[in-house]
Amino acid sequence: MSFVMNWLLRPRPRPRRLVKMTPLLMGLIFTSFAPAQAAPRLKTENVILIHTDGLRWQEVFTGADPALLPKPDSRHPLIKQYWRETPEARRELLLPFFWQVIAKEGQLYGNQNKGSVVRVTNNEWFSYPGRNEFLTGSADPRINSNAKIPNVNVTVLEWLHQKPAFKNAVAAYSAWDVVPFIINRERCGFPVMGGWEPVPEPTPSPRMALLNDLIRDTTPANPAEVYDSFIFQAALEHLVVKQPRVLFVDFLETDHWAHAGQYGAVLHAAHQFDAYVRRLWETVQASERYRNKTTLLLLTDHGRGLAPENWKHHGRKIEGAQYIWMAFLGPDTPALGERSNCPPLTQSQLAATLAAFLGEDYHQAVPSAAPPVADALPAAR
Repeated sequence: MSFVMNWLLRPRPRPRRLVKMTPLLMGLIFTSFAPAQAAPRLKTENVILIHTDGLRWQEVFTGADPALLPKPDSRHPLIKQYWRETPEARRELLLPFFWQVIAKEGQLYGNQNKGSVVRVTNNEWFSYPGRNEFLTGSADPRINSNAKIPNVNVTVLEWLHQKPAFKNAVAAYSAWDVVPFIINRERCGFPVMGGWEPVPEPTPSPRMALLNDLIRDTTPANPAEVYDSFIFQAALEHLVVKQPRVLFVDFLETDHWAHAGQYGAVLHAAHQFDAYVRRLWETVQASERYRNKTTLLLLTDHGRGLAPENWKHHGRKIEGAQYIWMAFLGPDTPALGERSNCPPLTQSQLAATLAAFLGEDYHQAVPSAAPPVADALPAAR
C-alpha cells in the first residue's frame, strides 16, 4: 500500500511548453535545410580578352571630341569621317560594332554622363600597373614603372593554364614588347608574343610564316611597339589554327598616336580596333568549335586627361586618367546594353570575371583579387 501511495504522491514533471512556430522561425528552419542556390549552367567554353591601350571613355561613349576636331563647317577629311551633330551618331560612326552589336547584345560600362563609372585601383594610371591589375585582379604598389621586369604576380591566364582543362589552350598576343614580362613568359608556360617578335609557333603555318617575313622586313616606327595590324593577324591565325580556349589580344595604337598628339590617327586606330573586334567575333560565330560558346571581354588599361589640354597624357598627375570602360559580349551575358545609374566597377574585377565565364572561381582561389562583375554573368537560379 505504501508503494502505491508513494507512486501516486511522487512529484510530477512539469509539462513542456510548445514553441510557437512564428513565420520568421519557420523560415529560418526551412532555410537551414533548403539546398543552396544552384550555380547557373554557363554556355561559355572559351574567352577572348581584347584590350586597347589608353582609349578614353569619352571617345567610346560620345565619339570624336569636338574640342579636338577641326571646325564642323570645314572641309577637313576628319569632319566627313567622324563628325555628326549628336554624341550617339558620332560614337556609332567611330565604333560601329560596339554600338550596333555589343550595345544591343552585350553590356557596356563607363559612360559617366549616364552614371556608370569604371576606374583603376592602382595609383599609377599607366600601362604596366594597369595590365597587371586587370590580369591579376588587384593592384600591386611595387609596380610603378614600365620597366621590363618579370612580374612576380601570377596572372589569371597563367592560373587557368595550370589547370588540366586549359593546359596548352592559352595564348597571348600583344603589340607591346613589355607584355611578355607582365605575363612572365618564362614562367607562364604558354605562347606569348610581344612587339616585333616572330610569331611564337615552332611550326608556323604559311600565313604565320608570311607574317614573320613582314615583321622582319618592316622598319619599326617604334622598336617597342609593333603595328596593331600585325598583332591582329597573328592572333587571328592562332585562333583559327590552334583553337585556344583563352586568348588575350592586346592593341596599342590608340595610346601611341595620342602620345604623338595626332588625334586623327587616334580616331583611325579606334575605328580599326572596332573592326578587329568585329572580325574576331565573326570568326568565332562562323566556327562550330566556337559559335555560341565564346565570350568577349573588352577594356582599356587607363584613361587620359580632358581635352584640349591633357588628352595626350595620363599618369597619376593627370586627372581623368583613372577612369576607363569595359564591355562584355557572349552567350551568358544578359543583353543590358549601355549601362546607366549602376554601381561603380573597377579594373581589378576583370580577372575574376574572365575566370567565372569559364566556371572557375578565381576570387575564392586568390582572395586579393576583386570579385567578378555580377551583372555581366547570369544570375544564380
